[in-house]
Amino acid sequence: MIVDDHEVVRRGIAEVVDRSEGLTVVAEAASVADGVRRALLVRPQVLLLDLQLPDGTGIDLLTAVREQHPDVRAVVLTSFDDDDAVAAALAAGAAAYVLKSVRGAEITDVVKAVAAGRTLLDERTVARRRAGHEDPTENLTPSELRVLDLIGEGLSNREIAERLGVAEKTVKNHITSLLAKMGLQRRTQVAAWVASRKHSGWRAEPGH
Repeated sequence: MIVDDHEVVRRGIAEVVDRSEGLTVVAEAASVADGVRRALLVRPQVLLLDLQLPDGTGIDLLTAVREQHPDVRAVVLTSFDDDDAVAAALAAGAAAYVLKSVRGAEITDVVKAVAAGRTLLDERTVARRRAGHEDPTENLTPSELRVLDLIGEGLSNREIAERLGVAEKTVKNHITSLLAKMGLQRRTQVAAWVASRKHSGWRAEPGH
């Protein structure tokens, strides 16, 4: 069963899967609510689902379906190469995580492997990814993280001091510290980093 809110993408995936020997698309859906309803009706062996849906995420869908149909196997197929999304997919019970940039034959190979009981997504995969994508904010203190967020909102040092109820000098000290920890030189780089994170998050823009 394929769940993706982009009809062209969904139909394209369905054609690739249906053409592959031994695979049949039993249902399609474009939202979490529709996906849950149809999955519980047809009880597919494998769910092939997108992360971003109009009324939630593929993780929400998988969690809801597995409560009623715990044996269902799931492949997350998404355009988001995001560590948090991979970890969330693993926690929800997904057996594989595939980017939409892969070739059609690779998608069907993964579906067949997952249907056969193989798991291509495990704790080691997530740990390896995280090791290769270190979070530059992981050593920041709670106060520094708050300052980071407020810089991202476009606030000046004085405005941040007022918001946090601290002296402006304290804010400057926090910024000096967080710049050093993140390996950045300027405040503008911090603002740009926060902005880029907001736009890359897999939960940020429903329907993609």
